[in-house]
Amino acid sequence: MFDGLKDKLSGFREDVEENAEVEEAEPAEQEESTGDEPEATESAAAESAGDDRPAESEAGAGESSAGVASGDDDAAVDGEGDDDNEPSTFQRAKAFATGRIIIEEEDLEEPLWDLEMALLESDVEMSVAERILETVREKMLGESRKQVETTGELVESALHDALLDVIAVGQFDFEERIAEADKPVTIVFTGVNGVGKTTSIAKLSEWLADRGYSSVMANGDTYRAGANEQIQEHADRLDRELISHDQGGDPAAVIYDGVEYAQANDIDVVLGDTAGRLHTSDDLMAQLEKIDRVVDPDMTLFVDEAVAGQDAVNRAKEFNDAAEIDGAILTKADADSSGGAAISVAYVTGKPILFLGTGQGYDDLTLFEPEELVESLLGGD
Repeated sequence: MFDGLKDKLSGFREDVEENAEVEEAEPAEQEESTGDEPEATESAAAESAGDDRPAESEAGAGESSAGVASGDDDAAVDGEGDDDNEPSTFQRAKAFATGRIIIEEEDLEEPLWDLEMALLESDVEMSVAERILETVREKMLGESRKQVETTGELVESALHDALLDVIAVGQFDFEERIAEADKPVTIVFTGVNGVGKTTSIAKLSEWLADRGYSSVMANGDTYRAGANEQIQEHADRLDRELISHDQGGDPAAVIYDGVEYAQANDIDVVLGDTAGRLHTSDDLMAQLEKIDRVVDPDMTLFVDEAVAGQDAVNRAKEFNDAAEIDGAILTKADADSSGGAAISVAYVTGKPILFLGTGQGYDDLTLFEPEELVESLLGGD
């Protein structure tokens, strides 16, 4: 899952490491050819931080010497240079002498450009890509350019924080919300046609059953021919009750009947299907508004395909603008190499991804865990 994006993130790490290694090698070569130059003298002093350096007439030199004598890394790294945004000659010398490096803007310029292109090619939304790049740059160049043990560790830490920053927006514990809410909990599903909305309802019914919660389905998709038959087949396979009306009936009335059935039979959750629609369909959007008024659902979940990439991101934003959603389910995540929708939906809408559909079976619904996804994208198991 999301293998293409994993490869691109790995490529960014390798690019930064390569650039930093090249930058580190150049001064080392210079020291060998000009052993009497100041850089070499300062480098030798840095290796033995406890040695006293001769008094110097310049006050700035004395300050640098004091920083080294104290062994304070931060004082050495933050020492004065010709430019506040550039490491001083002594900083560079000490870093090279101790086998460490300092990441500079020029080390990141080309890799960050390549990362931006890679994210956009993976269908990550533009504002999301920009946020990721901004966070990576801040994490790697901030804090007065402190030294790091390895470039790879710094890159991985920066990418971890940047990805989690956009993926975890609005995240909440779905099961905890179900557990704490007054019963029955009413959940309405919305989205365009053909993205797996009805199948996701059946999968969530099974997910809830595995955790001890009963559910009833209510078919508010009274617009599409064959909708009753489709959801009835799922209900029969799972041995769930289905509340439905004839085609052309009032969707709000169907879901309201589902809530009444749940109240009368001590059912924990009502799962209400609705007609697939575009946000520009005034009649169908009016149906959603009526469902909100009549039923007052506890949650409205947007469903779309992960493989739809940027289209899924755009639709999530449009649906949220037209009829506020509480979270999203992305289907076909197992077939998605790019990962753009999974990266972008929460940041763009301010509402979390709650589940990923990962296969054809009723058990193929995975609770979305931002931390686990980030670790996976960065090469974890």
